Amino acid sequence: MKHYLSVNDIDSLPDWVEEAINLKKDPYQFEDLGKRKTLCLLFFNNSLRTRLSTQKAAMNLGMEVMVMNFGNEGWALEYGDGTIMDQGTSEHIKEAAQVVSQYCDIVAIRAFAGLVDQEKDEAEEVINGFAKYASIPVVNMESSVGHPLQALADAITLAENKTKERPKVVLSWAPHPKALPHAVANSFVQMMKLQDAEFVITHPKGYELNPEITEDCHIEHDQQKALENADFVYVKNWSSYSDYGKVVSKDLNWTMTEEKLGKAKFMHCLPVRRNVVVEDAVLDGNQSLVAEQAKNRIYSAQIVLKKILEQNK
Repeated sequence: MKHYLSVNDIDSLPDWVEEAINLKKDPYQFEDLGKRKTLCLLFFNNSLRTRLSTQKAAMNLGMEVMVMNFGNEGWALEYGDGTIMDQGTSEHIKEAAQVVSQYCDIVAIRAFAGLVDQEKDEAEEVINGFAKYASIPVVNMESSVGHPLQALADAITLAENKTKERPKVVLSWAPHPKALPHAVANSFVQMMKLQDAEFVITHPKGYELNPEITEDCHIEHDQQKALENADFVYVKNWSSYSDYGKVVSKDLNWTMTEEKLGKAKFMHCLPVRRNVVVEDAVLDGNQSLVAEQAKNRIYSAQIVLKKILEQNK
């Protein structure tokens, strides 16, 4: 594995999850692995959990960390081949990726979807540009269409909290005042396809995700029906895929409540809008796993970095 760009870069999800859980017992057991190695974190968009958890993961492995908020600290990048750069961009991805490769051993990148140009978003110019032109491994800290570190943390959380071999896991859309990307939902779906579980996706009509990603998944438009006998309920908003980037409904009837949740464990990647996406009673209740998920972000990043460091010893 040269890069970690997608959940599909995991060769064995059960093995990775087991290894990550063992890392939690002694996070510093491989602190010499990253000695004299440097991780560069490039942020084209804001972050809290992703930045701090990835930085902590690298420190647990003995790595040095450099952080750059590229959106307001770096030159505007050009991504096209053969472009005449006489407009707003100052530096080409070719040079930027080559230069960063000389300063660090691994680069991790966060660059959201613009939700305006679907073709451009799905081309993943930033993350794929670095993967193409960098000479070092690239880690996806959330891109236009995926958030594989979050999905791996979710897999760890599911493994630690399940009480039966084949739990029922529901991914439920929720209302939100703004148009949000599909990245978290996409990677969660891809991760669940690697699990032995009963998996159901529920959302209003018009909020179907990329059909190539949800192929063979059980999709139920009746939220109440989907939630029956659920063991885990993962709640997340996303904008329309077919009417790309649009908010086609803000139906508050889809807000997650204690009554709907029943006996299931509640999951969300955070940040979350209280009493819009989910009511206070759920978030503050003892069935909420959101803090555990956030903690597991450390170990999802740490297992990825460990795998890359071991491969490149």
